Amino acid sequence: MGVNYQPVLWNRNKKIYDKWIVISILIYLLCFIGITIITNNGTSVETLIIRAFGTLAIALLHIILAIGPLARLNSRFLPLLYNRRHLGVSMFLAAMVHGGFSIFQFHSLGNVNPIYAIFTSNMDYGSLANFPFQVLGFFALVILFLMAATSHDFWLKNLSPKTWKRLHMMVYPAYGLIILHVFLGALQQQPSIGSIAIMSLGFITIATLHLVTGIKETKADKIKTQHIKNGWEYVCDIDEIPEDRAKIFIVDKERIAVFKYDNKLSAISNVCKHQGGPLGEGKVVDGCVTCPWHGYQYLPHNGQSPPPFTEKITTYRLKNDNNKIYVLPEALAEGTEVEPIIF
Repeated sequence: MGVNYQPVLWNRNKKIYDKWIVISILIYLLCFIGITIITNNGTSVETLIIRAFGTLAIALLHIILAIGPLARLNSRFLPLLYNRRHLGVSMFLAAMVHGGFSIFQFHSLGNVNPIYAIFTSNMDYGSLANFPFQVLGFFALVILFLMAATSHDFWLKNLSPKTWKRLHMMVYPAYGLIILHVFLGALQQQPSIGSIAIMSLGFITIATLHLVTGIKETKADKIKTQHIKNGWEYVCDIDEIPEDRAKIFIVDKERIAVFKYDNKLSAISNVCKHQGGPLGEGKVVDGCVTCPWHGYQYLPHNGQSPPPFTEKITTYRLKNDNNKIYVLPEALAEGTEVEPIIF
């Protein structure tokens, strides 16, 4: 986290990450251009650029969509999740080059505005075989632009995390538009079984990863507390919680995380204020619960971010009965201090 907003806050890991993004993009473009020249040396420069950057954007989008579920399934992918926004901006830039050259090549030589021409050059919206697929790509590019332009935490803070999250969930409608854009374009211009097969495989992979992650989340949500007298609910034995880690439970339809640290136990909301990350999948670092997604931190006994940061989450009361841990399901106000259980 940063006290003051800066355009980019690089550290050593981000520099390494961004370096590999640039290197990988250059290698891909060089390989694509080289293979195209060898197999089809009659391809124009404009067409070569359109295809190279279009396929690059699609490949990056699939990687971006795969990072989220992979990070939930295996913590080794968390460094990719932490830096995913840089990859998203790179993907948008590739898509913008693709879209810009497409508009230049196909719509800039007429007598009307090129953007207007995208919507009027082909009005056959009622035909699947002749549907104006470029319109779909244009709307997808608009969504990707909005996401890239608001990728910094300045916008997340000022739009509110909920609004920002909803905006960035538009990546899935954009993905659907891109799939239709590619499929209809391939069918109408140069039918290619190979390109259709690759896109189909990519879609199946992304859908499968999200489905598997959803099943895992559903199983986690079934770990519910057991109701007992006086309103307290049993969650687990002390030994079931790893040191400096948490166990997640559903209490009153909300996910809470019970953390063990320094021979103490505290319960807080499982939802990070930054992007809704799963705090219970993080760990206690330097006395603070650290979100596994982007490193936001909270003090476990009061749910407050350490000064000078101001984020707060709800807390819960716990009690220990012969090493059996019980939680009172009534959430306390955000930032309320609760005496930890000492064992």
